[in-house]
Amino acid sequence: MVWEIGPGLGAMTAELLDRDFRVEAFEIDPGFSAALREIYGELPGFRLREGDFLRTRAAALAEARPDRVLGNLPYNAAAAMLAALLEGGRPPARMVFTVQKEAARRMASGPGTKDYASFTVLCRSVCEVRIAFDIGSSSFWPAPRVTSSVVLLSPRADAAPEAGTPGFTRFVRSLFSSRRKTAVNNLRALGRSGPDAAEILRGMGFPADARAEALTPDELLAFYRALGGPDAGRD
Repeated sequence: MVWEIGPGLGAMTAELLDRDFRVEAFEIDPGFSAALREIYGELPGFRLREGDFLRTRAAALAEARPDRVLGNLPYNAAAAMLAALLEGGRPPARMVFTVQKEAARRMASGPGTKDYASFTVLCRSVCEVRIAFDIGSSSFWPAPRVTSSVVLLSPRADAAPEAGTPGFTRFVRSLFSSRRKTAVNNLRALGRSGPDAAEILRGMGFPADARAEALTPDELLAFYRALGGPDAGRD
């Protein structure tokens, strides 16, 4: 089964149905929903879920998990939608999204770059992330004022059990809460810095004043485990 987020008038929907995929489409716009019902509503392989994806996905997930997910994600909600798909384990086997170019860079960036953030760690600890190509604004109607990118995600075969869990996500957000502060000081400011955090960093080959953006997603997972997992850094 394929989940399609924001199908609009169904250009991709038609391609998927022609290839005998079962499509569950999530559309928030009432006008597009009416058009989709009229065009595809009677087809046995098509189902429309109207409303906000973040509110309707739970009911859909309770019925069946998708094998693939694709969509042209709205810029203001892309991160929340991706987090909903990646957190909690068992992400779909393949995901293809169009997002704002800046968001794509955050998803795929590496340590030490300005785009590397807690959202990067979520994406890259759970999935392999690859930017396929960019799309200019003239390819859309109405044309946005930004460039978009197509991003491919597939679950990592070696993903750690903690990747995508609420505990690890909260821990990473704490570390990145102020980029000017060290990882240890960010934890301490939130009342989560254990007395051995600096020593653990030294044992991993980092200085005690290392910032979170210096560590790869796998190194952040190792730091999390060493600090005690879900209770990492609590005094």
